[in-house]
Amino acid sequence: MSAPLTSPPNTPDASSGADPSLRRVLGLPSLVLFGLTYMSPVAVFTTYGLVQQQTNGHLPAAYVVATVAMLLTAHSYGRMVAAFPAAGSAYRYARGVFGPHLGFLSGWTLMLDYLFLPMVSFLLAGIYLNSQFPGVPGWIFSLALLLVVLVLNVLGVKVLSGVSAIVMAVTAVVIGIFVVLAFGHSAAPAGDVLTSFLPGSSDISVILGGAAILAFSFLGFDGVSTMAEETRDPRRTVPRGILLATLVGGLLFILVAWSGSLAHPSTDFENADAAGVELMVGLGGKVFSSIFVAVYVLGCFGSALVSQASVARILYAMGRDRLLPAPLGRVDARWQTPVVALVLVSAVGLLSCVLTLEQAVVMINFGALVAFSVVNLAVIKHYIVDKGERTARSVLVNAVVPGLGFVATAWLWTGLTGETFVVGFVWVAVGLIYLVATTRFFTRPPAEVDFSE
Repeated sequence: MSAPLTSPPNTPDASSGADPSLRRVLGLPSLVLFGLTYMSPVAVFTTYGLVQQQTNGHLPAAYVVATVAMLLTAHSYGRMVAAFPAAGSAYRYARGVFGPHLGFLSGWTLMLDYLFLPMVSFLLAGIYLNSQFPGVPGWIFSLALLLVVLVLNVLGVKVLSGVSAIVMAVTAVVIGIFVVLAFGHSAAPAGDVLTSFLPGSSDISVILGGAAILAFSFLGFDGVSTMAEETRDPRRTVPRGILLATLVGGLLFILVAWSGSLAHPSTDFENADAAGVELMVGLGGKVFSSIFVAVYVLGCFGSALVSQASVARILYAMGRDRLLPAPLGRVDARWQTPVVALVLVSAVGLLSCVLTLEQAVVMINFGALVAFSVVNLAVIKHYIVDKGERTARSVLVNAVVPGLGFVATAWLWTGLTGETFVVGFVWVAVGLIYLVATTRFFTRPPAEVDFSE
């Protein structure tokens, strides 16, 4: 449900000269880079220690499961982009296929995901900076980054492309060095290099649980779908961009996780939340670990800056269209930015000062898995039920593959904790109450969010 500044479907094409800022200029490489930047290979270290311990040392196997599940769902996002080549992601697809009420609830649930994403970035930056400066509490670093990001967003800084390019370039160099060092310093016996991919029967359930957490790492691929209105030939280019970003991202995650398991086969870490630092110290000493922390914090900064701007844009659009309180839909006259929405997102981000990483991650995955489930089902209903396309190819592409995607996503649901379901269902209940109140017990449709203005 992230919302880039895109042109509405019914406005003239930018090429007509109406507004040069709305031209369809993005191609396949740009879309893939966008998705990879959002996912970022260093995201492996976000939950590295936690999931490595949970899966009994089978983190690469958990990433394989998560990658397969996400590829199936990425296919469904591509099919829905072909049907609805407009911004809005899962919200737009659910509204178009299942109607405005379920569309609203889908978008509301996905908001749980996006609203807490900046908070996770602040929390991670605090954890990793604290590992370098143990005398300073992590929450102080988190709070400082939160304030910097808020100020920059209020000022209207537009550095998305620049930040993405810098972060990806530096990240690629550091990850490349890490992989080379990890293979060069492998602590695993020659016959055990694939052990982390070969779980025993008793490990299957914990690997599924780990894969559910790792779904968090793939959140960038659905962001590619939100760029449809700024992409050349979106019906063809965006689906390819989604699949390629998911595939390449998944392979990078698997490679980095495998490299880490070779360099450090044990599941024992001094601080599981900052296991990446421990790995880097073992491979390249304090200097390399310091470089890694700097790169990781840079990634957290870029992610927080972009995700806060994005979710604030969503809150602004919902406030402007009266789906949320009107103050959220106001733009500050001086800065020309949605200051109220930005402050609200920052207020939620303050949770980074009190929550643990595990608590933060479980709050996000519920919204992501709801969106994935809805999009898989939307493909089946739109193409097979509504359009009646029942040729052998259509059944395979629009029923079998999305059906497997839904089953894989449901499989990931089983690995979520009870706490995740409590938070998720409370969030859904609040949204349902709000929907009932604003639609007068479903006697009228909810207002539609216009992401294009």
